[in-house]
Amino acid sequence: MKTIQRLFALGACLALTMAMLAGCSRSPKTTVSDNAQRFNAYYFDVFDTMTQVIAYCDSQAEFNKQMEALHADLVEYHQLYDIYNDYEGVNNIKTINDNAGVAPVKVDQKIIDMLDEALELYDTTNGQLNVAMGSVLAIWHDYREAAEADPSDADNALPTQEELEAAAQHCDINDIIIDHEAGTVYLADPEMRLDVGSVGKGYAVEQVCQAAQARGLVSASVSVGGNLRSIGSKPKGQSWESGVVSPWDDSMLYDSSSSLIAVVQSNDMALVTSGDYQRYYTVDGVRYHHIIDPDTLWPADYFTAVTILCPDSGLADCLSTGIFCMPLEEGMELIESLDGVEALWCTKDGQIYKSSGFAAYESPLEE
Repeated sequence: MKTIQRLFALGACLALTMAMLAGCSRSPKTTVSDNAQRFNAYYFDVFDTMTQVIAYCDSQAEFNKQMEALHADLVEYHQLYDIYNDYEGVNNIKTINDNAGVAPVKVDQKIIDMLDEALELYDTTNGQLNVAMGSVLAIWHDYREAAEADPSDADNALPTQEELEAAAQHCDINDIIIDHEAGTVYLADPEMRLDVGSVGKGYAVEQVCQAAQARGLVSASVSVGGNLRSIGSKPKGQSWESGVVSPWDDSMLYDSSSSLIAVVQSNDMALVTSGDYQRYYTVDGVRYHHIIDPDTLWPADYFTAVTILCPDSGLADCLSTGIFCMPLEEGMELIESLDGVEALWCTKDGQIYKSSGFAAYESPLEE
């Protein structure tokens, strides 16, 4: 009897040991090998911008497998967060808007999680980040498109204050009703429209990078329209570096060090910039950009650009918009109150201001 018991015990130990070894063999690697090769991928079909991925992998096959999954994730988030287009079998932000005041919409958890973060950041930024401002943003979007189509019609290029204030009556964040148990989102105001441009792309980049890391991607830099998120470090412990482009350099030669105002070490960090120099139109020599101040309902007039550096791309995206709509002192106070978050401000008169810990991440600029 004792011999049988010992055999059972030995068998159990062997089984446990094999299971542990099997588990270890399936665990994703956590560091990139010194001999890993550099690969690049480009996509133009998500978030209406260019996506670039630089990654170090041990083989082309490994890189291709990682990029296939990463791109599929980006496409899914793009469709879910789209406010303009319908997709077969997908309830997205447009679906929620189309059903405002009509009925709750059953949505993917990825939408609810993103909206939860946006609502939290609404409080953090004292309302300067508001995804419920779609009715106001839509007015500016339509005027911008009309001006781009006919630049000569300056008399009709700007909305009236009355028009904007009427739309602003439908931007109450409390009218976004999320039922977490049922998995639904409902807009209680029939005239409300969600616009998640201030959070959706950054949130998607963060989730996509976390999923890629879970699949074993350990060294990469992902840029989606300038929303940068680094994964791990380069081979041999070299740091990923991300540049902050001068918003005053009209040449926009991004590959030239002369157009950079800062370079930061960004291992496992996100770097996101909001500025007035990308989506805008000009009327009588005045630039009207896409970042609308919730207080004035007009393009925010404090800065030319605001850059956020932190470990979370979704948080960085939200804060870059919210801080852009705040006076410097107010924004600086908020940033200094947040752990692991740094910021750089470019003012309209050409000055640069940095949060207290920003310099710790900086690398010297090339001469």
